[in-house]
Amino acid sequence: MPKQELLRFVLDPEGGLFPDVSRKLPGRGAYTCFSATCLDAALKKKQFGRSFKQEVRIPSSPELTALIVRLLEDRIISTLALANKAGKAVSGSDTVMETLKKGSAKILILAEDISVESAAKFTAVAQKTGVEMYRFSIKERLGSPLGKDIRTAVAVQKSSFAESLQTDLKRYWNFFEGGAN
Repeated sequence: MPKQELLRFVLDPEGGLFPDVSRKLPGRGAYTCFSATCLDAALKKKQFGRSFKQEVRIPSSPELTALIVRLLEDRIISTLALANKAGKAVSGSDTVMETLKKGSAKILILAEDISVESAAKFTAVAQKTGVEMYRFSIKERLGSPLGKDIRTAVAVQKSSFAESLQTDLKRYWNFFEGGAN
């Protein structure tokens, strides 16, 4: 697989395993496919010690999984905040719907706790206009990078922010059961 599709790990100064979700940390890297299943298999087979050719301090599988998820979520939230500052992210039901209908949206992000009726409306328009759609976080957390209390939907206009978010959201969902979510 190409490296950009893999999950990179590096060692911290004390020899502990650390996930490099941004793929920019210095040092030798070890890679697994981007899924919790692959990570568990690598941990069980002690592949990281072999890859780094030294003893590696490895957190428990649930701790490492939680860290990876948190780092990915933080990265997505940060990119959303930057897109908002640049004027490339819009929120609010009417504004999102208008952006979708105009065809200027690249991706649509719906809160995981959005109502079924609202989700159906956004989904229909997104599918009609060919906009990729993702489920992410809860309403309160989805609104925070936009400086809002609660947001059920965010549209990100065509931009490098949208490309980055698209990649990170795909990686986020692929991590769970190899993309089953």
